[in-house]
Amino acid sequence: MSRTIPFVILAAAFFMGAAAHAQSTFPLHPIKILTGFPAGSATDVAARALSGPMAQQLGQPVIIENRTGAASNIAAAAVAAAPADGYTVFVATIANTINAAFPGSHSVDLVSAFTPIMMIGSVPNVLVANPALHLRSLDDLIRLAKAQPGKLTYASSGIGTSPHLSGVLFSTLTGVQMSHVPYRGSTPAVTDLLSGQVQIMFSPASSVLQYIRAHRLDALAVTSARRASVLPDLPTIDELGLKGFETSVWYGLVVPVGTPREPIERIAMATRFSLASNEVQSLFKAQGIEIVDAGAEEFARYLRSEASKWSAVIREADIHPE
Repeated sequence: MSRTIPFVILAAAFFMGAAAHAQSTFPLHPIKILTGFPAGSATDVAARALSGPMAQQLGQPVIIENRTGAASNIAAAAVAAAPADGYTVFVATIANTINAAFPGSHSVDLVSAFTPIMMIGSVPNVLVANPALHLRSLDDLIRLAKAQPGKLTYASSGIGTSPHLSGVLFSTLTGVQMSHVPYRGSTPAVTDLLSGQVQIMFSPASSVLQYIRAHRLDALAVTSARRASVLPDLPTIDELGLKGFETSVWYGLVVPVGTPREPIERIAMATRFSLASNEVQSLFKAQGIEIVDAGAEEFARYLRSEASKWSAVIREADIHPE
């Protein structure tokens, strides 16, 4: 689904949007973008990088507000309850589709509560192992896990997170049994992985790139549908035989359902303008974020697909939130 945006397309979108700007009545005052994660997180960094060029294009300030808690559901609920006028935007992530996928969940449903604007990026998870295991391939890992059922430990940033569910999906498709060790965030999980307290992890690329490059972790595969630009020589899990395996930490902009078309189109145009800037492209690359070309309709299809996939994974594995 994900495709890197050619610069000429982004540039063309900018000039077309600029011509329409003179006739637009939106925005008349500042726009607020809510993220459900703290300052300094990848979601926050991405939103703040976009906000400057977006404000330049829209002619109004774009304010980033961190509304943390409940795996970003507090921010999602706040935006869902806001007026549907385009002035309150939410940075949706995979966490929101996972939240709503748990049976009996009271989390905000992205599919029914919001109208998508566009995706802005995606960070693949990377399957990494402590070098003490001496793994050189995905097949090595599968053989080891099958030889020692339940003894191989994999870390995650918490129950129900993308790294956790990547491990669950992997176990389901390969038939291996591994022991899940949840942490409160990626940093302590990666720390224990480096020290050998746990053995493998499906980690967001941004959290482990430096350790892969320093040969402190062995990278076996990426979990995205396509190879990651930051690790172009690393194969995908799909390539290695687990067809259809895809997980990534994605980001996209949504607004409350019922928002008129004009604000959605203006925000999308300003976002593409921002994504075309050298500054944003450099920052995203440094964070391991792949820029994604997915407009409102394609993003809506992707959200439905993600909701369906993770509901099935959670149900079949009988996973319950913390």
